[in-house]
Amino acid sequence: MQAGSRMPEQVWLRRLALLAIAALAGLLYAWAIGHDTLEYYYAAADRSMSMSWHDFIFGAFDPAGTITVDKLPGALWLQALSVRAFGMHTWAIILPQVIEGVLTVLVLYRAVARLAGPAAGLIAALVLAVSPATVALNRENISDSLLVLLLVLAADAVSGAIAGLAPLAPMAADDVGQDATLAADNPDDPDDLDDPDDPDDPDDPDDPDDLDDPDDLDDLDDLDGPSPGAGGRTLGRLILAGFWVGLAFQAKDIEAWMALPALGLAYLLSGPSGTGPVLRRAGQLAVAGVVVALVSVSWMTAVSLVPAADRPYVDGSHDNSVFAQVFSYNGFGRFGDQTPLQVRAAQLNPGAALPVPPRVAGRLLDGGRGLNTGLGLDTGWLIPAAAVVAVWGIASRRRQPRGDPLRACFILWGGWLVIFFVVFTAVTTLWPYYTAALSPAAAAIIGAGVVAARSRERVPVSRTIGLAVIVAGTAAYAGWLVSSSAGPPGWLVPAIIVVGVAATGVIVWSLLRPRSVPFAGALAAGLVAVALAPAVASVSLAAHDEGAFDTPFESARVQEDVALGQGKQSIVAVQDTIPFWQSASNGTPYLMAAQSALLPSAIIYDTGLEALPIGGFDGTTPSPTLAQLQADIRHGLLHLVWISSATDARLRWVTTHCARLTQRLFYCGGTPPAGSAPAGAGPTPVPVQGN
Repeated sequence: MQAGSRMPEQVWLRRLALLAIAALAGLLYAWAIGHDTLEYYYAAADRSMSMSWHDFIFGAFDPAGTITVDKLPGALWLQALSVRAFGMHTWAIILPQVIEGVLTVLVLYRAVARLAGPAAGLIAALVLAVSPATVALNRENISDSLLVLLLVLAADAVSGAIAGLAPLAPMAADDVGQDATLAADNPDDPDDLDDPDDPDDPDDPDDPDDLDDPDDLDDLDDLDGPSPGAGGRTLGRLILAGFWVGLAFQAKDIEAWMALPALGLAYLLSGPSGTGPVLRRAGQLAVAGVVVALVSVSWMTAVSLVPAADRPYVDGSHDNSVFAQVFSYNGFGRFGDQTPLQVRAAQLNPGAALPVPPRVAGRLLDGGRGLNTGLGLDTGWLIPAAAVVAVWGIASRRRQPRGDPLRACFILWGGWLVIFFVVFTAVTTLWPYYTAALSPAAAAIIGAGVVAARSRERVPVSRTIGLAVIVAGTAAYAGWLVSSSAGPPGWLVPAIIVVGVAATGVIVWSLLRPRSVPFAGALAAGLVAVALAPAVASVSLAAHDEGAFDTPFESARVQEDVALGQGKQSIVAVQDTIPFWQSASNGTPYLMAAQSALLPSAIIYDTGLEALPIGGFDGTTPSPTLAQLQADIRHGLLHLVWISSATDARLRWVTTHCARLTQRLFYCGGTPPAGSAPAGAGPTPVPVQGN
């Protein structure tokens, strides 16, 4: 008989279910991605980096490689490679994020399954796949998609370190609630061990399909007891987790380090007995921390060792330092200081109000925002329920041995949820896609909570009542969120009410008539009730070609504001005026120079021509210097300069030494070409790009 035919039926069902969830995620993330709106600043960098390996390595924003993007380029490397392979298309830029999103769903399944079982992993994967914030994020060219994937990979490695070296601790059925396929073999029953027909038996060495199976929680590599070299394997997994966090740092700077406390605490409190005392586990974490630091600063250090004349200027710094860019501009400067977007708006249009939609202009817990309006529609649907379940899960398993995998699951993902939530309350500006980092934790907690609540024996009354309260409260919260939004389908609120009431009724009936309605059925009904609204919201995002800056069920006015903020009108204006600019530039290597990266983003994205950004993203970076700008003009690299407001010495020099063609366009270095510019040449909107 072939090995595949001996595989337990439930393994095939698990894999088919996981495949279906991954397919659903891919469909939501990739639906009509050719029509999605891009973040044009990053898209321009993608095009530049795809045109030159020098620009690729250093993460240059412009084709001439004069200045870098204002973040580490880890996520942009994948986007640039896609553009290089498939051409400059919207779908080619977004494709890496689609793949990253689907991989995140699959990795989350494995991470949760290691500690809470395959059923919990499948539920977590499904909840994550249909999370609106996750769907919106993975439909645009934002680096957070790669960040989340790499951090979930780190959580998977830590979960393996916790679960991989200790047997599943004996637990009472009414405490764990896992079905028979999750129970470890009974070491006291000689008839229970080494049974090749028992799917819960340790791996069969004669079955090549049974070893190292990530779906099999009883795999030798996952749950067998301590063995020679066990400590080394644990340390290896912690080092792997550190490697993933270090790579995540390349995608989104120090935000990657936010996951470290949760990962470290989970291992410190729940490390298996084979890893020794707490000091030894702390030492192992210290080694992993060194790996995090080395991988995190590797690219930064390499760039810093390259002479300044041989690389682009580092945007976001005033001393050409990538360390200043990461730790000041993109790090602690985001707490209380003006954001780069606000600085740029002040440079381009002094005194004007910052054109940011109200739902993204403050902090997570500010009045009128947070979990009760726009950001609630992005990711808040299950956050309150997940927080309650995490607290219950940890408290209910407080008497279990240190290495209890289910409690470790709640500690790891509960810590993740709390840390990211708290930090997001403190940042100056919170964009909707930031909150996608909360989604894996919420999904994992919900999945583990469902499995922990299930029991093969009589369910405690308090657990049933708690489930009813959580389901009814979550459904009511979802109904209120949807009713407070501007453009939901008219049937959704009634459907949420009907399904929520029905699910609560099923749960109560399972308490009164447990034989007619098993508690597992009540759990399933509750899961459907709490997932209905976010699933519909995710479908709405995909159906309306919306992305990372969008929120489900927005009004047409807000959608227009977001489109304006992302520069759609600027792109149209650029396309209309480029023929004039090309004629007026007299064939110079650079099409023009422009104040900040606003206009160059549109030009580079649309044409691939060089447009020199004076002052980098926000217009204040000292690149190029006045002397460099004068030299570029003197050497004939450019003639045209676009200025919105002469706010520094470089721009004031242009206004006093160059001929004015239009209100914002100047001709430097010689006699302007014959003919006048079209009225108002050059786009005037100030895009609200996420930064």
